[in-house]
Amino acid sequence: MGKKHKLQRFAENETFTNLFQHHHYDIRNEGFPMKGKWHEYFHNDHPIVVELGCGRGEYTVAFAQSYPDTNFIGIDKKGARLWRGCKDGIEQNITNAAFIRTQIDFIDAYFAPGEVSEIWVTFPDPQPKKPYRRLVSPEFVERYKKVWGEKGIINLKTDSRLLYEYLLETAEEQGWKVTANIEDIYSNPDPERPYLTSIQTFYEKKWLEQQSLISYIRVEIDNPSF
Repeated sequence: MGKKHKLQRFAENETFTNLFQHHHYDIRNEGFPMKGKWHEYFHNDHPIVVELGCGRGEYTVAFAQSYPDTNFIGIDKKGARLWRGCKDGIEQNITNAAFIRTQIDFIDAYFAPGEVSEIWVTFPDPQPKKPYRRLVSPEFVERYKKVWGEKGIINLKTDSRLLYEYLLETAEEQGWKVTANIEDIYSNPDPERPYLTSIQTFYEKKWLEQQSLISYIRVEIDNPSF
């Protein structure tokens, strides 16, 4: 994407009412005004599901359309990518989806304890040389516990064998409960989770063309600190 198009998207991002951008708030000194008040923004008390590294927001938007009794929030640090999901949400009048432009490391600055019920991680960087930077690592789970209630859920969808096997091994080591494990979602589709194959990200379509193996894991994690 050329610089001109990026600048156009950044300018349009400033007009989106469903996008919260880090540079608009003094997180360290004043805090994020929606923290603990997301249900006021959505005007309901429905559960909140967060998609980390949401990119263009395909999952956030599609989930919001399919599940009107749940609120969905996509997080990504790339404004040019978020533009697509925000624009789709506005144009389609989707009221149960929003987006935050920030780094995932700061998730607890944007949500209060107990405010998030579930997390989705779709095709994250497997971080082969930095396990502690993996979004399903114990280090990141400690951050998530600050926004979960008594129990939290992580959904991982990935084409990385390294990340798939890592989460299974980590879950066993940490005592996390694996409630779903589908090694190849396209060869063994789950009728209870049609969204695993019906919703496809931009990059997922490319990987499917390359016949990449795409896996899904769902884990439940107790949060005694809540």
